[in-house]
Amino acid sequence: MNKLTDKFGRQISYLRLAVTDRCNLRCQYCMPAHGIDIVDRKDLLTFKEMYRITRTLSELGVNKVRLTGGEPFVRKDFIRFLEMLSFNDLLDEINITTNGALIANHIEKLEELKIGSVNLSIDSLNRENFAKITRRDVFQEVYKTLELLEKSSMNLKLNMVVQSGINTHEISDFVQLTEEKNIAVRFIEEMPFNGVGQRATKEVWNYTAILKEVASKFKNIEPIVSEKSSTSKNFKVGGYKGTFGIIPAFTRTICGDCNRIRITATGMFKNCLFDEGVFNVRDFIRKGAGNEDLKDLFLKIVKDKPENGFVAESNRRQNKKVSESMSTIGG
Repeated sequence: MNKLTDKFGRQISYLRLAVTDRCNLRCQYCMPAHGIDIVDRKDLLTFKEMYRITRTLSELGVNKVRLTGGEPFVRKDFIRFLEMLSFNDLLDEINITTNGALIANHIEKLEELKIGSVNLSIDSLNRENFAKITRRDVFQEVYKTLELLEKSSMNLKLNMVVQSGINTHEISDFVQLTEEKNIAVRFIEEMPFNGVGQRATKEVWNYTAILKEVASKFKNIEPIVSEKSSTSKNFKVGGYKGTFGIIPAFTRTICGDCNRIRITATGMFKNCLFDEGVFNVRDFIRKGAGNEDLKDLFLKIVKDKPENGFVAESNRRQNKKVSESMSTIGG
């Protein structure tokens, strides 16, 4: 069987699939306060098209899919799509990234469908600060989801985007959560995906600065050996139940072992988070492409996967700056 392999010998086994560009929050680093120009529903991939794309990719070696948005639970019948996807016997993992505001009533169903892990985006443990960041007062709902997920059979990761002058004082609070909770906290370097470009900041909170901050508050920090393609560099405070890690998303020191591709809610295939999209799969399907046509397409375009995010960014038309919303790209 042909496998998706790029010219650097990296085998692609992980798909991040956005099921919608809509979101019920308005996080400052993700989109402007007024939101983004959402696309017409007819321009979104249908669930049937998403299943077909995922099945075809799984026949080429993709065995892990993460469903993102926008906020995936905003899309009507998302649970039905998860049921569809669970019939794909070639997938070893189906995971979800969510902001947690809408899923509390679905957790039991997610366990039945054997969802592997949930990444919960939560950037503050303080209600007022959370509302300032998200422009919505839903902290209580999200924290309830956190507690329910921590008790569930699914693995729970907390994604905290580190924002200079906004939530850096809470870094140690997030690490402290791992003392009693079996969770994985992930600190993410802020990226220029807020719909207008990276905001001006006085301090640079990169991997080194984040780790230094944690080390100043906690002793006995132990590095954890992670799988080669891990997006985070992971650690554990000795004696604590959970772990913490840092995702160097902006400094991009994790690109060398990248095994990921992305497909946006409108069907744009992205070899890299920082490229501008290389092919619209939705249009290809709607023009009558068969499954073998899809396989040939995927095998071909993955060969052009850039070596790293810096190369991908430099290849954008006329060096166009990265400024899309993560809600459009797929978080």
